[in-house]
Amino acid sequence: MGEMLYQGKVKQVWSTDDPSMLEFRFTNQISVFDQIIPSLIPRKGESLNRTTAHWFNLVEAAGICKTHLIEVNAADRCLVRKVEVIKEPGAIPRDMEWVFVPLEVIVRHYLSGSAWRRFERGELTAEQLGVSPDCEYGVKLSEPFVEVTTKFEKFDRNIGRDEALEISNITEDEYEAIVKAALEVDVIIEQEAAKNGLIHVDGKKEFALGDNREVVLVDTFGTLDEDRWWDAEAYANGECIELSKEFVRSHYIGTGHQTELKIARDQGGEEPPIPALPQSVIDETAALYASMYERLTSQSF
Repeated sequence: MGEMLYQGKVKQVWSTDDPSMLEFRFTNQISVFDQIIPSLIPRKGESLNRTTAHWFNLVEAAGICKTHLIEVNAADRCLVRKVEVIKEPGAIPRDMEWVFVPLEVIVRHYLSGSAWRRFERGELTAEQLGVSPDCEYGVKLSEPFVEVTTKFEKFDRNIGRDEALEISNITEDEYEAIVKAALEVDVIIEQEAAKNGLIHVDGKKEFALGDNREVVLVDTFGTLDEDRWWDAEAYANGECIELSKEFVRSHYIGTGHQTELKIARDQGGEEPPIPALPQSVIDETAALYASMYERLTSQSF
């Protein structure tokens, strides 16, 4: 009988009888802006678990890299290989195996979301992104734009290559191998999503170093929580219809909560609690997670 080791925003990590194995239990909670919404989305956890497992299997079959998935042992649970987590920056030994890399790799294929907002503010330049200075929201980037953010800080923070290497204490070759794997995984995701009229806009991934310090894909990815998706037909007609958790973010941006939250954080004040979702938004979000599972995997939910 295991015990809960970690309670995340949407996932619990449990120990098992095997010390080298963990169990992930996906809840129906949903979070935005690093706040857990006091509303549950029916079968959301099952959607995340089954979608991620689908991608893990395709990645391993393609020989891109190893993954930590062992098996799906319930609709909303899976068994994974345990990796050691060291939270002290720069403290990971260079010869350690099965250790988590404390970086999040974000790959963007279209200009949207926070990248668009940073572009508007001048924090990202047209030259950096490979776009024209007068481009519009949603433009396809000439090549994937890779960013790295920190883990284990209160909020994710974009960092440069040098700081990423310093925090993780991995070699340049290992860093390049991780980025290469992230890009190759996205090729598979793009191909699969396109089969059912979806555009893969961007997404984030996490990695570990396993046997002989080989790259291992871990945690969850390619779902509505980590990635952004658009409808391809609508995009061809000039519309960027969000088919991801961005849909829920947009709700709170529209209510003004995101603005209030940002002001509070910038001023170091008390954060306003995030309101519950209206039932209509809960129902619509549940339907979206179910339908998107089917469009991403070509399997029945």
